[in-house]
Order: sequence, then structure tokens, then C-alpha cells
Amino acid sequence: MKVILLQDVKKQGKKDDILEVSDGYANNFLLKNNLAVPYSKKSKEVLDNELEVKRIEEENRIIECEKIAKEIQKEKLIFFLKLGNSGKTFGSISSKQIVEELKKLGFIIDKKCIHITDPIDQLGSYEVEIELHKKVLFKITIEIKENRK
Repeated sequence: MKVILLQDVKKQGKKDDILEVSDGYANNFLLKNNLAVPYSKKSKEVLDNELEVKRIEEENRIIECEKIAKEIQKEKLIFFLKLGNSGKTFGSISSKQIVEELKKLGFIIDKKCIHITDPIDQLGSYEVEIELHKKVLFKITIEIKENRK
């Protein structure tokens, strides 16, 4: 029996996959637990429509993320850290601090999207990678200056 999966099924397939399974497995497990629907022209049309809507939504989301990325790339974030007598900084800049600074500029971003590879704990400029979407990856410049207060 041919079925279209409504959810991911372990060791069978992912949501929206079209599978050929035994009649017993389809009737007694997949259909009974609402994990799949029988394959037909109508169910295939519904699946195709859903996939097209998802594809369009994904494209729109990527376009929106690219717009946000262009706006953020224009900005340069400046942070101030205190220096000790030996010239070492007290503390470092975290992704949470970067998110807060971006929020002040009007950009709401999850801190999980910010990828800091090396610690930002010295004076100077740093490149920090931000991933708004798996297809929208960009870098911003962060500058660390001495806090003279």
C-alpha cells in the first residue's frame, strides 16, 4: 500500500515522504495512529500544494533574513572594557552582550545565532559570524576599546 507520511516515522521516513509499505503495517499502525494517509491523486495534490506553500514561505524568510543581514552589516559595534595595570582586560564580550547591543540598534536576534569562535577579550577589532538562517550567514565587526572611566 502506498502512503504519505504526516509525521516523521522512525526507520521509515520523514514527514511528506511517499512510501510503499505492507497493507497490515499501513492499516494497523500508520493510518490508525494518524501517522500517514493513503496515497491517492487527491492526497498527492494536497501534498504538492503544501510543499509549494512551504517552499514559498522559506524563500520569503530567506529574503527577509538577507535584508536584516544587510542592515546589520552596516553597523559596527563598539564595546568598552576596563584594563588592568598589566594591560589585560577585565572580562570578555559574550554573545548575550552582542544581542543586547543589536537590540539597542533595533535588531532582535537570538543569541544562538551568534557564533563566536575565539574569545573577545583583547583590545582591537573582531569579526563575529551571525547565522540568521542556514542560507544567510554573514559577519559583523566588533571593536573593543579601553574604558577610561
